[in-house]
Amino acid sequence: MAEPLFRQLQALQEQFSGLPPVHRWHPDLCGDMDLQIRADGRWIHEGEEIRREPLVRLFASILKREGDDYFLVTPAEKWRIQVEDAPFIATQVARSDSERAPILFTTNTGEVVPLDGEHAWQLRPYGQPPQPVPYIAVRDQLFARVSRDAYYQLIDWAMEQSLGGGQTSQLWLASAGKSFLLGNC
Repeated sequence: MAEPLFRQLQALQEQFSGLPPVHRWHPDLCGDMDLQIRADGRWIHEGEEIRREPLVRLFASILKREGDDYFLVTPAEKWRIQVEDAPFIATQVARSDSERAPILFTTNTGEVVPLDGEHAWQLRPYGQPPQPVPYIAVRDQLFARVSRDAYYQLIDWAMEQSLGGGQTSQLWLASAGKSFLLGNC
C-alpha cells in the first residue's frame, strides 16, 4: 500500500471521533486498487491477506459504496476496490430481555449495528445452492452478511408465525419494537 495514503488515513483517524464523513467526500477517481474484500471477510491486497487488524479497520472506516461499486475514499483520493459479496460479516449477535431493545450485531471489523427501523434488513440468496440469508445495513448502503453462527442464534430467538391455509410458516425476530422476517419454515 502507498505509504502516503497510510499516513493520510492515520491523520484522518486522529481527526475524527467515530467514522470519517466519507459521505461528504467526492474526489475524482484515482484508479483501481488491487484490493479485494472476499466473501469470507478477508481483505486481500496484491494477492496477500492484510493481517493487521487495525489496518483493516482503518480501511473499513473509509469504505464507500456508489451504486454497485466500492471505493476507499479520503478528501483527496478515491480508489475503486472489489467486494465479492458484502464488505462486512456480522459475526456476533446479542440481545436484552426486552423486545423493545434492539438486537445488536457486531461485524468482523468491530462495528456494532442495532437491528431497528433505521438499519435495512434484507434476505438475499447466498451460497451454493443459493439460500436466503439475512443482511443488515451497517451504514451508507454498506451491508453485513449474517454469519452462520449468528444466524443459528437468531433462529433460536425467532418466533414462528403460521400463514394459515396450509401454507408454510415464517420465522420473525422482535427487535426495537419491530418485527423482522428471518425466513420461511
